[in-house]
Amino acid sequence: MTRYWFNIPLWKRILLALVLGVLVGVLLGEDVQSIKWIGDLFIRAIKMLVVPLIFFSLVSGITSVGDIGKLGAVGGRAMALFMATALFSVSMGMILSTLVQPGQGLEISLSGADIPPPPEHTITEMIVQLVPDNPVMAMAQGSILPVIIFAMLFGISILAVGEEGTPLARAMNAGSAVMQKMTIFVMELAPFGVFALIAWVAGSFGFDALIPLGKLVALNYVGCGIILLVVYPLIIRFIARLPVIDFYRGVIDAQAVAFSTASSNAALPVTLRCVERNLGVSKSIASFTVALGATINMNGTAMYLGVIALFGAQAYGIDLSWYSYVLIALTATLGSIGAAGVPGSGLVMMGLVLSSIGVPLETIAFVAGINHLLDMMRTMTNVTGDAAVAVAVGRMAGEIDVVEYRSDDDV
Repeated sequence: MTRYWFNIPLWKRILLALVLGVLVGVLLGEDVQSIKWIGDLFIRAIKMLVVPLIFFSLVSGITSVGDIGKLGAVGGRAMALFMATALFSVSMGMILSTLVQPGQGLEISLSGADIPPPPEHTITEMIVQLVPDNPVMAMAQGSILPVIIFAMLFGISILAVGEEGTPLARAMNAGSAVMQKMTIFVMELAPFGVFALIAWVAGSFGFDALIPLGKLVALNYVGCGIILLVVYPLIIRFIARLPVIDFYRGVIDAQAVAFSTASSNAALPVTLRCVERNLGVSKSIASFTVALGATINMNGTAMYLGVIALFGAQAYGIDLSWYSYVLIALTATLGSIGAAGVPGSGLVMMGLVLSSIGVPLETIAFVAGINHLLDMMRTMTNVTGDAAVAVAVGRMAGEIDVVEYRSDDDV
């Protein structure tokens, strides 16, 4: 029985838990409150992962560049494009959520003790607090942005010291691998946590609580569609100065694999082949940029995190200040860096963004059951972005074969 359970893909188990949770919640009503603690346990396990996963993933991603000079030249251009598109994506996600209001109507009440204080800071205070006066305390308190800043500086410093930092770089890579494995273990709790939490929601609010799921799916696909049909074509047309149609013809194989597997890592070999053979980017630029993008380029995820953050705030009736919107943009942009290659990591990153603005992590229960459906489109968006940035960087570096790029004979 146990073997059969674990042979079922995790997303199918979560989807089954979602359906069963809805049925149990509707049948039992408020009596289902007695099992909510199982969902609370799952939420606490996700919160446990956020800080160490972000720290090790960020440091490991930066040190994987291998050379501070390369990070400043080719890597600098790629990073600038990755960060700019991610910031645009999360901003667009917030705009879509503001316009559509997917969480409106749920009106989930919080007890007085559970209502988080609204974050209010001046611009000066916000800038000052980005740099932690005690990084260990920032980690212990779960102050996400200072942890991210410290992790980035730490990773850059490891690269800067050269050979002496190699053992520490290996330790960070090992730490990242361990945290990814721990994430996989924790995600095995997801079916039980989703069942308990969605049963509690359905028992309290009925089928009306499920309507927002349809809105979230629509927003996810609309947002990713805008990135695919507007943002990336702008990069290809005005930065790379190349035809857009040729780009999409050359990258379609990678898109198909990414959409079907919902895994950037699974699509990585195909993406590399498409960028090198179909789009004419040199091997050195392609291998570096695509590998870096698979680690830190998560535009679809960043957009979705912006959508979910506002959805949770709307559902719980939390008024967000301008500082909260800035926090969402920064944490979703920087936090999405740590989401690569980890099954269910989107849910962990969701916890990062929600906790930074004081939105209850129970919001995760609404989307966990449909996460795989949404992840397929987000992954395709991420992989396409890796290829677009590789083409742009190759063009700027003069390491792209334009004749091959325009050729119809794709391999």
